[in-house]
Amino acid sequence: MLIDTHVHLNADQYDKDLEDVIQRALDAGVDRMFVVGFDTKTIERAMRLIEDYDFIYAIIGWHPVDAIDFTEERLAWIEKLAKHPKVIGIGEMGLDYHWDKLPKDIQKEVFRKQIALAKRVKLPIVIHNREATQDCIDILMEEHAEEVGGIMHSFSGSPEIADVVINKLNFHISLGGPVTFKNAKQPKEVAKHVPLERLLVETDAPYLTPHPYRGKRNEPARVVLVAEEIARLRGISYEEVARQTTENAEKLFGL
Repeated sequence: MLIDTHVHLNADQYDKDLEDVIQRALDAGVDRMFVVGFDTKTIERAMRLIEDYDFIYAIIGWHPVDAIDFTEERLAWIEKLAKHPKVIGIGEMGLDYHWDKLPKDIQKEVFRKQIALAKRVKLPIVIHNREATQDCIDILMEEHAEEVGGIMHSFSGSPEIADVVINKLNFHISLGGPVTFKNAKQPKEVAKHVPLERLLVETDAPYLTPHPYRGKRNEPARVVLVAEEIARLRGISYEEVARQTTENAEKLFGL
């Protein structure tokens, strides 16, 4: 029993073999998958998936890379969809400073609006952070995001940043494929450092494929490799990691 807490089964990369991908995940013991919709197309697809599969849930929001396209109408649309019982979180939202073309002030405004939305609908939030850690944390604190809690998705920060996120924001740390990379020292340190009751596992599939499949399309079955590596790093059983991370996800998302 394992939950992939962040997967993009609504991506074009699965158009030809979605059923096979889902079946491989189930066969591997991944019994629930949280599909993230982050723009109009992927949100619409996520909503269809939660109707078609009992074990798929949706997290919906607006990605910072597309902040320039965010409107009040889209905010209202997401808020309306968030009332669906299988929409369990808001995101992925946040800041992405990797691309110069995205105005930071617009990203921050869209980020704040979505935190406010999450508080209105009383759902946890999922954070996308790329080269913007301090600004992300500052906004989360200013907007009192600890009231709903959430996830630092695909966490790439230091153990010290993880402590701040956990202790001051009431957030969880989610690790994916990079924790399996040979030279990924920081994710491995985080995997050992963070209290097990604050850890979650994800794939971010079709992206961030874990070792030994790097360079190939990722899929939710491979979240098992993430959990196995965390177990190895912590010197505990895979079963314990699977049990605790599943309990963590259930508690955070009210399942």
